[in-house]
Amino acid sequence: MNSVAPIRVCDNGGWTDTWFARYGKIFNIAVYPYAEVQMRVYRHSGDRARITINAENYGERYTIAEPCGSYDKHPLLEAAMDYMDIPADVAIEVSIYSEAPGGCSTGTSAAVSVALIGALDCLTPGRMTAHQVAAAAQKIETELLKQQCGIQDQIASAFGGINYIEMHDYPHASVSPVRVPDSLWWELESRLSLIYVGQTHSSSDVHKMVIRELEDAGPDAPKLQPLRLTAEASKNALYAGDFKRLGQAMIDNTCAQAVLHSALVGPHHAAIIEIAGRHGAVGWKVNGAGGMGGSVTLLSGSDLPAKRAMIREIEQSHPGYRHIPIHLSRFGLRIWESAVEG
Repeated sequence: MNSVAPIRVCDNGGWTDTWFARYGKIFNIAVYPYAEVQMRVYRHSGDRARITINAENYGERYTIAEPCGSYDKHPLLEAAMDYMDIPADVAIEVSIYSEAPGGCSTGTSAAVSVALIGALDCLTPGRMTAHQVAAAAQKIETELLKQQCGIQDQIASAFGGINYIEMHDYPHASVSPVRVPDSLWWELESRLSLIYVGQTHSSSDVHKMVIRELEDAGPDAPKLQPLRLTAEASKNALYAGDFKRLGQAMIDNTCAQAVLHSALVGPHHAAIIEIAGRHGAVGWKVNGAGGMGGSVTLLSGSDLPAKRAMIREIEQSHPGYRHIPIHLSRFGLRIWESAVEG
């Protein structure tokens, strides 16, 4: 059994999808590279471990006798096994891999969780909807692992495409796919770049830092209001095919992040943005929780040689900066069985 789920970039309106915001509006774009899961299923006969996890990115392969509510090496993976209630008569071997580096601020952990839930869902009758998969992935992080996270990463990964999300009352939300002609889709894809700053961060830790300032201010805190505006501005700009307006919404969101907390837009982000501006970029968005690590989404102008020159200068300016090739993902979670060989 195979499953894949995309990561996301350009999460305009992020931070308004949290428990302390209570309500919000978010725009995001699902992209490759995928989180990938391959699961082999055997009849459980006692001669093999019930669960074998192969965390390829970490070079770790280990076994679990039973899901037990205590999570050790890779809590996200182990908690997903626990939540999904694997049937007692099967044993599984699960390999997990992602080309997106951990701590990239692009919802990689959510994509891994969504892909893993999708694969595990195949062990029992019936199928979860995209909404149910996203909700389960979010519950695993917040309820089982007691981490701080919003809802938009899991939604982007489960649904794919370009999404406008309205969270009416945390964690309940409606999802409106932003469907545009192929020409706009291709143009957007050609202009976007993802730059990793070369060091990871813990989004849950950054959330805690922001929450300390905002939890007493309530959902109508003045610092949250500008963030809510950027999602709708992004949606309207893309429908109009106006990339300059879309870029401005990205810039406005990044500025609002900096106001939310001074540490959310760090010196690495600022250095990348400065180079991008000199090469004609029309937009930039510090992804996710930001902080000292993570990544930046850049929206270039229509001059593609200038975009390539921008990427070269960024990568040459610091040994840790890395361009991660991305492509827009029309689909969210995908699940299929491998063809039998021989």
